Amino acid sequence: MTSPSPWQLAARAEAMNPSAIREILKITERPGILNFAGGLPSPETFPVDAMRAACARVLAEGSPVARPSLQYAASEGLPELRQWVAAELGRQGARVAPDQVLITTGSQQGLDLLAKVLLDAGSRVLVETPTYLGALQAFAPMQPRFDSVTSDEGGITAQGLREQLQNGEHPRFVYLLPNFQNPSGRMQDEARRQQLIAVCREHGLPIVEDNPYGELWYDAPPPAPLLARWPEGVLYLGSFSKILAPGLRLGYVIAPRELYPKLLQAKQAADLHTPGFNQRVVAEVIRDGFLDRHVPTIRARYKVQRDAMLAALARELGPTGAEWTRPRGGMFIWLRLPAGLDAQALLPAAVDAGMAFVPGAPFFAGQPDPCTLRLSFVTSTPEQIDAGMAALGRVVRQAIL
Repeated sequence: MTSPSPWQLAARAEAMNPSAIREILKITERPGILNFAGGLPSPETFPVDAMRAACARVLAEGSPVARPSLQYAASEGLPELRQWVAAELGRQGARVAPDQVLITTGSQQGLDLLAKVLLDAGSRVLVETPTYLGALQAFAPMQPRFDSVTSDEGGITAQGLREQLQNGEHPRFVYLLPNFQNPSGRMQDEARRQQLIAVCREHGLPIVEDNPYGELWYDAPPPAPLLARWPEGVLYLGSFSKILAPGLRLGYVIAPRELYPKLLQAKQAADLHTPGFNQRVVAEVIRDGFLDRHVPTIRARYKVQRDAMLAALARELGPTGAEWTRPRGGMFIWLRLPAGLDAQALLPAAVDAGMAFVPGAPFFAGQPDPCTLRLSFVTSTPEQIDAGMAALGRVVRQAIL
């Protein structure tokens, strides 16, 4: 007989949930499963040679940064990297000073830090419909109240935002992914961005702008970031994961000056600093304009894969009445099954048929749409995409019968 546990969980721990995506990824480890579930960049895009050469230069005998790169580092981040981030946002029309940039251990840590700094139990947070599952996970331990705002193919709507602002406590912020959103792949156009900024300014509603996919455009770059339009009202998150390698765990937050000190204190309490070696290697890789040469190769690769999936979906699922987005960038297609079908219920049959997807329900902060699912196309070849969509088509057609 075991004795009772002496441990008592904090209330916030009860709000923590496992990642639905991570749980599904365990299924995809089975041999022969074509994986369209993970939001992982293609490893074929990782600049291994450039990273190897940068590591060698950082650690070269006599290098003035070899030992400092292995030492504790400043919590704010490497100055050269903060300067690069500020300059890059300047290229996009946002006036950012390096001392507004906080280097984080992935942009997911940025979500965690801002939740700790900005949210109390019961605080209202407005989110898109659907929204990024990882943000919901990061915010949930602070026990906020999530309210989903009406959204369409262009993202969150200004009218939906106004309606939410007329009801209840003033929200702490609205969380947005304007560029090629995870999970839907949709993008806010210029007109929509202007409308949203106008509403948020009018009501004093802060914006958390999350932009991990903005550089992954296929035909034309997205409009200027929300940060460029209202710098004092926007907290901006970015990442090196999708344009270099996610294993580096390197992201950043650009914060209004009044928020920066508290975010820095939360960062110090969390992990003191993001690994200095990783920061120096990345700074070495990108210092000569490497990303201007490298990122277009990622775009070209992903565009071929997106086109392959769109063609396969039209062929295999078009006749079923399913609908899906046609993203102009990013990594995801959002699909809505014919009415009456449940993506979660179909997943076991899809796995048995040799493919996996992510059911859409976990991406909804409010009432989920059980007909929805997310497909990632960037880690599969066109041939694998054809085979996977054919398998999905067979499963859907069988479910309709």
